[in-house]
Amino acid sequence: MKKPLKIAVTGGIGSGKSLFCKFLEDRGFVVIKADQLAKELMKSDPLVKREITETFGSEVYSNGELNTSLLAKKIFSDSENVKKINSIVHPAVVRQIEKDIAIKFDSEKAVFVEAALIIEAKMEEMFDNIVLITADEKVKIERIIQRDNLTREEILDRIKNQIPDEIKKKKAHFIFLNNGEGSELEQKVELLLSLLDLK
Repeated sequence: MKKPLKIAVTGGIGSGKSLFCKFLEDRGFVVIKADQLAKELMKSDPLVKREITETFGSEVYSNGELNTSLLAKKIFSDSENVKKINSIVHPAVVRQIEKDIAIKFDSEKAVFVEAALIIEAKMEEMFDNIVLITADEKVKIERIIQRDNLTREEILDRIKNQIPDEIKKKKAHFIFLNNGEGSELEQKVELLLSLLDLK
């Protein structure tokens, strides 16, 4: 039996990768959201929870519940802590994605994985294609300010902790600039599906 095509959709914070993936879901495609999966594993996977507690202190969990804002403060204040959390969570996410594709979604024509940190997590080898959604920094910041309750400094901290798009471009098979409206991005989804013969 033919295995599903594995396609990563990546891009920095505010690039529009989530909207791109929503358009894919609207068309009936399976989208595994790696960032959401990471949050679930941080809350439920005993091994991940133990490693986070050992690394960041027991106070990041209270009554077994993850204090996400406290953990975020610890992580984004220090680039070393970003590396530490990634080294705990990324391997667990990769294992879970591979398991889901092999067991749950093995009969699909294609499975898309939405993940901000494909390159950072060195997950490129997992995928047949990598799609990069980019946007100018000014556009990204405006989008995030409208969407999230973050200050400009907090946003820049998060952007700084991600690999620049210029480096990601070298690893991507498809690159879509998303400085415009959602309708323009939706047309790019159609273009990708045509190019991958998935229409």
